[in-house]
Amino acid sequence: MNMYNIMNHIKKMCVWSFLAAAMFLSSCESFLDRQEDEKLTFDKIWESRTTTRQYWLSAMSFLPNFNGTFVGDADPYLGASDECSIAYDRGYRSINFGTWNASSVPYYRMATYYNGIRECNIFMQNVYRCSDPLATREMLDEWYWQARFARAYYYFLLMQDYGPVFLLGDDLVDFTLSTEELYRPRNTWDQCVDYVVSELTECADNNAIPTQQQLQPINYGYATKGVCKAVISRLTLYSARDLFNGNTMYSSVRNPAAPNFPELSGQQLFPATYDANKWLIAAEAAKAVLDLGHYELYRAGNGNAYEDYYGVTKVNWNSELIWTDRYNNRYYWGIGTVPTGQPTNAYGAVGPTQQQVDAYAMKNGRYPITGYDASGSPVVDPASGYNKDTELTKSSWSYPSSGWSNHANSTISAPNMYKDREPRFYICVFFSGLKWLYGSSSTSIATTSFGKGGNGNQTHDYAKSGYLCNRFYDHKANNMGDWGNITFPIFRLAETYLNFIEAVLECKKRGVSLPGGYEALAMSKWDDLRDRAGLDPITTVYPTATTAELIELCRRERRVELAMERHRYFDTRTWKIAEQTDGGIMWGMNVNATNSADKTVTPDEFWQRTVLETRVFNPNHYLYPFSQRELDRNKLLTQNFGW
Repeated sequence: MNMYNIMNHIKKMCVWSFLAAAMFLSSCESFLDRQEDEKLTFDKIWESRTTTRQYWLSAMSFLPNFNGTFVGDADPYLGASDECSIAYDRGYRSINFGTWNASSVPYYRMATYYNGIRECNIFMQNVYRCSDPLATREMLDEWYWQARFARAYYYFLLMQDYGPVFLLGDDLVDFTLSTEELYRPRNTWDQCVDYVVSELTECADNNAIPTQQQLQPINYGYATKGVCKAVISRLTLYSARDLFNGNTMYSSVRNPAAPNFPELSGQQLFPATYDANKWLIAAEAAKAVLDLGHYELYRAGNGNAYEDYYGVTKVNWNSELIWTDRYNNRYYWGIGTVPTGQPTNAYGAVGPTQQQVDAYAMKNGRYPITGYDASGSPVVDPASGYNKDTELTKSSWSYPSSGWSNHANSTISAPNMYKDREPRFYICVFFSGLKWLYGSSSTSIATTSFGKGGNGNQTHDYAKSGYLCNRFYDHKANNMGDWGNITFPIFRLAETYLNFIEAVLECKKRGVSLPGGYEALAMSKWDDLRDRAGLDPITTVYPTATTAELIELCRRERRVELAMERHRYFDTRTWKIAEQTDGGIMWGMNVNATNSADKTVTPDEFWQRTVLETRVFNPNHYLYPFSQRELDRNKLLTQNFGW
């Protein structure tokens, strides 16, 4: 059963009366909340293969499905990143403007994931009690190890948001204890990393966790050995970066005195001393994924870089995907990115900022915008061929549609800013004056204007930056409403390439000895990634780049390759650069330029760099705060820095 079917099964599943207490699906706000006595009907669960499996599905049901609802409704990772602008008024807006606090925390999921951890613990400690003769050992092993993976992954998700958290191990937490007896301090960051890595390593080493090749189509969405190793790769990479490695800003974040937890009493929660060897750990973790040999960059086989990159999110269950978050309907991405004014009643509200637009390379492989001056004007690399003085001057040029739509390349009149960019730019960025392509005939498709009153800007849902995300819609569908389905890449091989490249370069920069062949392998993987994108190798394009410059170029590559996949939010934070990137002015085009009577024609006044909004990012915003309710309930809980 794939993860889409698992989640549909959960949604359809009634919570029978004899399981109501055990399933722990109430909307409690703290993992310290008491529950009703679970022992009255608990033993009956394990007498049946069916109810045992249903409990397993319940334990797995806490895995997030960020792409199964409107973009931005379930998480802040796009709306609160500097790569994206979303028109909806959701919780990410309070993050953008710094109006959140411990009493008002958007997308607060601490209780959710701890509920999932507890359900996994209960299941794991009881699954082998199943007395149903139809329940085979192989079946029970499969459920046990998938639940064990989920438990470790829930911790990983918590750590992304909060840093170090409570490690419960196999403890079910006795909710019959007094509130004071349930107090507990946080574990340190390194303890959390070691625990999650150890758990995922055990999962990857167990025969009950399949390889990618052993996975049957009916079980697509299950954790595999590659998934376990991919989570380790991302976690160890984050752990090596500046936020969690020698960050003196967090040196005062310590546990209080905790006599019942002597090993944690007064402990400093974040490592204040920089450990360069963590980069080697991250490099080895990424290489462990590569060594599996189970994945390859998706290529359609036609030598078309546009089709190759487009196919990563278009071809379901393709060779590059390590793990997805279900087989979702593409409706939510489609309805959120198709411009208003098209025959779908679309919302057209999710798009890149000008900063993200500027991040893409030219077709010669060089990045044109190297920074911004005090006025926000771009600083340009003249060797890229980009001309700052004529960037908003219109000219006629060929817009590349072939490979990612059913349309041939067409001649358009558009600003030079968008001309001669790399293939990934056109797959991801939709700008004013274009046709939103679908089907095989463009005669009935109107051009889009994001000017005020234009067909793409007539309601409160419109492209506020003047751009929409082009990447996740099925542009080959015959009808606008043929949304199709998507296996959204939560982990994919390109990310692992970039993890490995970054870690290897950081080792070289910091004098950490690398195993033989690591540097050559990292550069060959980078060559492969850029080749898929239709670009020359980075060392060919930048032949004199230093190691430090290559690290910065790797960060740029990551921003472009993984655009809109919910990486940028965590990258800027773990690199500890978000005060510069996520705070201050976000730029776009002038969407307040009034449209003419022809709603399909973009007004000339639209084409100017314009302040979209001014965001706030303070030093305490790098990590989520623990809610005030948690602090009130657990007197040993240390709040994160600055909250």
